[in-house]
Amino acid sequence: MSADQLWSSGTVRALVDSLDPGGLIRFGRQGRGWRQSDLGARIGCSASTVSRLEQHGRHTDLDLIRHAAKEVGVPTNVLAASLGLTGEQATRVPRERPSCAEEDPMRRRTLLAAAGLATPAMLMTSVDDALASMPGPTGSPVSFDSRLAAARGYFDAGQNARLLKVLPGLLADAHHAARGREEIQFARLSASYSLAAQVLTKIGRYDQARLTSDRATVFADLSGSPLVAAAAARELSIVLRHQDRPAAAQRHILDALSQVEATGLKNGAQTAAYAQMLCTTSYTSARSGDRDLALDMIREAKRAARDLPEEVPEGRLFSITSAAVDLYTVGVHWALGDAGAALEAGRGLHAGQFKTPERKGRMHTDLGRAWWQWGKPEQTAAEMLSAARVSPGEVRDRPAIRKIVEDLRSHHAHTVGVRELVGAVGMQS
Repeated sequence: MSADQLWSSGTVRALVDSLDPGGLIRFGRQGRGWRQSDLGARIGCSASTVSRLEQHGRHTDLDLIRHAAKEVGVPTNVLAASLGLTGEQATRVPRERPSCAEEDPMRRRTLLAAAGLATPAMLMTSVDDALASMPGPTGSPVSFDSRLAAARGYFDAGQNARLLKVLPGLLADAHHAARGREEIQFARLSASYSLAAQVLTKIGRYDQARLTSDRATVFADLSGSPLVAAAAARELSIVLRHQDRPAAAQRHILDALSQVEATGLKNGAQTAAYAQMLCTTSYTSARSGDRDLALDMIREAKRAARDLPEEVPEGRLFSITSAAVDLYTVGVHWALGDAGAALEAGRGLHAGQFKTPERKGRMHTDLGRAWWQWGKPEQTAAEMLSAARVSPGEVRDRPAIRKIVEDLRSHHAHTVGVRELVGAVGMQS
């Protein structure tokens, strides 16, 4: 029996209809003659974990499901269907199991209000509701690509609340279009979920970001585009890093890097993707404490970015430039605990090198973090204030940056710039 016949058999159809990805993994494992311990050895877990995965697949870590399914040969479209990610069942993927008390909706809203984030709780409720049960299509007369570009524009402008407001409708329309099962529609759906993961990560909503990045990865596989897959894998690796899963984050970004490199880097879009993957790999390695790999990767990113234009072509998926690599270098040295090297790397940077308010703000916050790490509150406040002026959400909405502002207010209230910074961010002095 051929592989196509095997995965279109009645047994497989029944498992798909019952939304049983664990059963598919068991079917594939047994077809290869493997024991549960054999599969466990290949995916880095115990036989008992494989057993739980096969029995309770839909309530298991989606990253582990995808890894196991790939090992036993479950086709991507079959796995997606068993997860409810295709056709009319595209919204039936369950939320991840609560990892802490913050999964309680009331507690989430309380924490959000206490943090003083600019993102209204009602917007997050709408996004949560859409991820649990996707609404119907909006019927908008505006082309989807124009709306996706506008949504990206909100992110680039640091307008996180506006982006969250349009996300449910954008995802609903992308799902509706993907029912035609065309690769380009899967690519658009993946891109929409990747954008959702970006903004959710930005505002510290890591559980929802994990769910959206997982979905982006599944639909990227269905799209057949290595660059769309790289973008999705990058978002997933970033979320995993924030969820304190450095090994998984490193594995995902290295896989994405290899896939992009396999394209042969024959054009600017592929080279830009390669440079971006190198930057993300470097930063992920730095956060994991792997100094040698982090520095090797950022050096290679600088080499790869040498021939990229400083004006990113319209519509390019990865908007990396030489200046952007230099900014990543600042972050890499900060993550390695070397504030002096971080500031030296950023010495030649200026806001004019970056096109969007979000990137301009990120330049200032990254430099501010380095000054803070070096114990220089006045310089920290100056950089954070510059960030708040160009992109308030970059300071106000990011939990880690807001924490620095809170510390400045608590311990350096009389330092030059701190009072103005507190006011700009919307905190009470």
